[in-house]
Amino acid sequence: MSNDGVGLRAVTRSVAFLTAGALAVTALSGCSSEEKRSKPLAAQDIAPAARDRVADGGTLHWAVDAVPETLNTFQSDADATSTTVAQAVLPSMYRLDANGRPQVHPDYLESAKVVETEPKQVVLYKLNQQAVWSDGREIGAADFAAQWRALSGKDSAYWTARNAGYDRIEKIERGADDLEVRVTFARPYADWRSLFSPLYPKDVMGTPDSFNDSARKKLKVTAGPFTLKKVDRKDDEVILTRSARWWGHPAKLDQIVLRAVPRDKRAAALAAGEIELADVDSEALGRIGLAARAGAKPGSSPLAGPGRLPGHGSAGNLSAADALRAWALAHGDDEEDADEELSARQKERRALAAYKREQTALKGFEVRRSLEPAYTQLALNGASGPLADERVRRAVARAIDRKALAGVVLSPLGLPAVPVGSHLALSGQDAYADNSGALGGQDTEEAQALLADAGWVAGGKVEKEKKEKKKGEKAAGAEGKKTGRDSEKEDDGTYVVGEDDKGDDKEPKDHHKGADGPQHLAQDGKQYANKLRQGGAPGAYAPKGTAAPAAGATKVLAKKGKALALRFVLPSGPGSGTLRTVAGRISSMLEKVGIRTEISKVSDESYFKDHIASGQYDLALYSWPSSAFPATDARPIFAKPVPAADGSLNVEQNYTRVGTDQVDQLFDQAVATLDEGKSRSLIRKADSRIWAAAGSIPLYQRPQLTAAKKDVVNAGAFGFQTPVYEDMGFLKKGVKASAGPSAD
Repeated sequence: MSNDGVGLRAVTRSVAFLTAGALAVTALSGCSSEEKRSKPLAAQDIAPAARDRVADGGTLHWAVDAVPETLNTFQSDADATSTTVAQAVLPSMYRLDANGRPQVHPDYLESAKVVETEPKQVVLYKLNQQAVWSDGREIGAADFAAQWRALSGKDSAYWTARNAGYDRIEKIERGADDLEVRVTFARPYADWRSLFSPLYPKDVMGTPDSFNDSARKKLKVTAGPFTLKKVDRKDDEVILTRSARWWGHPAKLDQIVLRAVPRDKRAAALAAGEIELADVDSEALGRIGLAARAGAKPGSSPLAGPGRLPGHGSAGNLSAADALRAWALAHGDDEEDADEELSARQKERRALAAYKREQTALKGFEVRRSLEPAYTQLALNGASGPLADERVRRAVARAIDRKALAGVVLSPLGLPAVPVGSHLALSGQDAYADNSGALGGQDTEEAQALLADAGWVAGGKVEKEKKEKKKGEKAAGAEGKKTGRDSEKEDDGTYVVGEDDKGDDKEPKDHHKGADGPQHLAQDGKQYANKLRQGGAPGAYAPKGTAAPAAGATKVLAKKGKALALRFVLPSGPGSGTLRTVAGRISSMLEKVGIRTEISKVSDESYFKDHIASGQYDLALYSWPSSAFPATDARPIFAKPVPAADGSLNVEQNYTRVGTDQVDQLFDQAVATLDEGKSRSLIRKADSRIWAAAGSIPLYQRPQLTAAKKDVVNAGAFGFQTPVYEDMGFLKKGVKASAGPSAD
């Protein structure tokens, strides 16, 4: 990642911030319902079925973004597929429920609790007496100790990506018997439930060589309902098979095949029978919706006009012409070729016949929908330029109608269009509280007043600037700047980093390389980008799309001869239509208060590492996953940047470069208290301060659309919940799904 500049400091607190701090306290003091638990905005949608209604056997082909580079989830290049494999084949002491709250995993753990707090915190784990590795050895203290030593950060020979929590452990011992493990902490650790999930065998964690290499391509020893049969890079798939040594409810499926399929090819792969389960975008949703509509009316044509999925509001709208054109584009034609081809009658007939075949096949699928445990935010780079002034950041935030933006993305999908009220948790999770009042809602007059107070006034003289390109820098917004709405269709969004840039927007030739930055930042960016190709651990990812801002309705604001203009960097690839649509709406909102934006579209590959992580932007849209353990996982995202030994700025994962000592202290206090209520209160206070600093503005929870063959049960849009792999399968013929899974 790149150069943050030498000697950069985080923005100091101003009078405006102190006022904001007072607002934060007021907002918190009114939150006496702290113990009142919120509910998820959308329930999971997995077609639940009792186990006795699920057929024994079969292979589930499940689309993923990529075959993982490593199966060790604690390495920097682990991704979401690494996590999926680990969940299916390795122990986890805890897993998340439908509310995103950690629950004891009874197949591995009978109980776990803090048994001592003085002089040191001691947690006693009592393991399930049947829990064994696939080689027959009991899971025990030796495995816990090996994982602690590998991840403690004390031995640099281990190539670890993270050690949070493990660095607080002082020792691990066998308890009263082989089924007990005593973990003593050198410092109190509130998020101790986050540890040992997943748990690797001592064979993997025991030495640096085994940690670094042995679990990258294979896992010889496992302990889950499935085992790893093969990582097939030739066919781009990972094959999991039912474990014969599993002591819990036996897996219903014979095999799960995780197959790498690009997101824009998944509808075609579903229709071809290559996969039965896949996260999809709204274009695929529309194609499946048309098929469902045609199937619901005997004799109707799949090209009979706009279609809607039954019972899901306006989701799935797609005209016949748009659907046919989208089909041609998805099968390899570029826009010009597609338009020319579809204008020729003979070729149109062939395309129509193929399209009808696909629609017939898609009638066997449905789209299950929920909300991802992740939110999309507007990031404001506070390192330099106008946004270094907190008043300008606050003005940007007050100019934006977050509810309207949530509606743009979620309402067409039949999902609740409720703005996210917290940086640190989502509705349904224990730490969630709407703290946006610490900053305030949309208020044009207040935004204009903040800008005036910061010295940005209308009608001022604007000096002409020389337009010299810096070496390695592309012209900002060369072809995306205020040019009107994009022609491509809106999309619910897919991960940006790592996808091929096949969009219809041609990227300017040059772009920021970020070659001057410290190496450790580059490694961090790669780590977090890789982890979120599909979803999972901390990282940044984003969907696609935007419309350019409308014509200016407000005079240009200027200060010292310079106009107030912000560079809005966006990805240009085919998976980012919604992002660009949302950015267009934001630009229009900002223009109303006198803030101009210059939209600059860059390739998917460079978007995160060369722009977001390197600080080469003013405004950007990207997403963060929520965590059940925000005191641990969210701290590096909002930590105050500090100068490194070499003079560069160490931002950890705080890519907005906005942070305060107060927020850091609240995180430190929250992670060190064992009083759960007090820890939640401290997290909420930290969130209020983060809102007040206006470095990032949460907008909406990301939609989760999963296409599934209609007889696939206990799988789909999981929401917060960790999948229960042993219950997945195909419904028995002649039976209907029940209210939920149960024991055989």
